[in-house]
Amino acid sequence: MSEHALPASVRVALWATDSFADGSSLLHLPPKALPGIDLVQGLIAPLTAWRDLGEPAVLVALPRPGALGALPSGTPELFAAATAAQECVLAPGLGSVLVPRLEAYGPEGDQGWSARWDSFDAHPVPVHRVEALDLGQTELSLRQELAVLTEELARVGAPPLAAEEGMRGLRRRLSSGHGPWGLPGGLPPRVLRVIDLAGTVLALADAGLEPGQESIDASSTGRRSVLLSRLRDLATAALEDAVNVGALHLSRRS
Repeated sequence: MSEHALPASVRVALWATDSFADGSSLLHLPPKALPGIDLVQGLIAPLTAWRDLGEPAVLVALPRPGALGALPSGTPELFAAATAAQECVLAPGLGSVLVPRLEAYGPEGDQGWSARWDSFDAHPVPVHRVEALDLGQTELSLRQELAVLTEELARVGAPPLAAEEGMRGLRRRLSSGHGPWGLPGGLPPRVLRVIDLAGTVLALADAGLEPGQESIDASSTGRRSVLLSRLRDLATAALEDAVNVGALHLSRRS
């Protein structure tokens, strides 16, 4: 994920809910929610059905092996697809889930990206679970953990220059406002802050875990990977919470 990207399902959940709320055509959703994707299949028809059946909001789940997050209970096929993609959108009242498959296509040197969305049945998700989320505590916890883990990372060994520059950029973003995520208007400031913080931390953690970013010795490399994985998991959970709180807010605009 680049610094300017969020998981596809994050953007789809917010833009779809925005369209549900204002009654705008869902045909305009792909360019807004998936600007880097050239071909989108299997998304518009299910979302249209969800809206026609009275679903007011589209939520997101960002599951990983061992941390299912907001992923609803369902079939083994749903579990396998969603954890492989590490993202999905869901209709909480209907118990329906869409999981993306992002793939490159075309000849080398002239490739595009496709997003094919597969539909799965699941158990409905009580919305009161999202309503009970304390996003203020989520933000505070993420900031505190970020401070602790970055100190531990520094003790393990100096990170690569790219990571150092990334952390300086993160500090600037934390003090200067919201990042360029291209989200719908009308989201509460705290939702935007948590999305920006979590999205940036997630991008930096993913970059730090890429091959070639190892520390000097094996012990430091192993510890560094553990810390970055912990940071990634915390950011993922915070991002999921913030997006779902934001989606409920958008769905209830008058």
